[in-house]
Amino acid sequence: MSNIFNQDILYYWSAPFFISVILLEMFFSYRAKAKNYEFKDTATNVYFALVNFSLDLLMKVTSFAIMGFCYQYRIIDWEGNMLWTYWLLAFIGQDFLYYIHHYVDHHSRFFWAVHVTHHNSEFYNISTGFRSPVLQPLFRYMFFLPLAFLGVMPLHIMFAYAMNQNYGTLCHTNFIKSKLGWWGYIFVTPSHHRVHHASNTKYLDKNMGMVLIIWDRIFGTFQAEEDETEYEKLRYGLTKPLEDKGPINIIFHEWKEIFKDFFNRKKDLPLTTRLKYVFMPPGWSHDGSTKTSRELQKELATTTEVITTPKELRVSPQKIKVE
Repeated sequence: MSNIFNQDILYYWSAPFFISVILLEMFFSYRAKAKNYEFKDTATNVYFALVNFSLDLLMKVTSFAIMGFCYQYRIIDWEGNMLWTYWLLAFIGQDFLYYIHHYVDHHSRFFWAVHVTHHNSEFYNISTGFRSPVLQPLFRYMFFLPLAFLGVMPLHIMFAYAMNQNYGTLCHTNFIKSKLGWWGYIFVTPSHHRVHHASNTKYLDKNMGMVLIIWDRIFGTFQAEEDETEYEKLRYGLTKPLEDKGPINIIFHEWKEIFKDFFNRKKDLPLTTRLKYVFMPPGWSHDGSTKTSRELQKELATTTEVITTPKELRVSPQKIKVE
């Protein structure tokens, strides 16, 4: 199989396209006075992309060596007449494994500390797609090893990853409002991904797919974008906005918080509890002082249920007596 299917070649040829699309979106944003771009935020996106790309280059030998080792023990040898099946496996398999990777990123604080950099912008535009989780090249290839065992060449695993990422990058826009009909039932759309980047409680940890939204529909992480109201507008960024947006803190801020929770909580906490502050979902706490997205959504659902219940059927929690 030809080595033109190369991640680096794809990035080389797609870079001018994305620069043009970003400039075009900037122009329309300016014309519409939409304020989708801000200079410092866009500069941060470029900074993240460059750091991520540099680390990716440094890790290339290691990542390809490990994937190549697994490829030696592949259980399938693909023949020429099965080429279309091979590429179908490469792209769909890559997208599914990315969904798993992305799900872990959002449900383990250790991985969230890396992934959070993609979410800490309060703006949403195509350049946000380049706001990379800068430390991910250190380990992301580990999630793709099943494809190597299934006989997909490491070069093609990363080519499929890059292709899928290019599609996902184009979904970072506010200018396509339509949910795109049948396309949006199978594939990720800008509407789906706006939900993923929103910090509104009901949208937290939803729509993890990069190309196919079917994984979210199957595994229960799907959430449609709802019409905005005066009181419930889409908010981007983190649930607790960053105060220090310096070039170091913006990458390592969650690691600092993990360090504080691990060492500065009550001294009598056992090690197992301290480790939960590292590996449990973001927001987990042993005393309920902070809450995970699921806990917050459960509270929201309860509140909504109370509000929408007919007045005569509502019960005040203070009046419930437990025998």
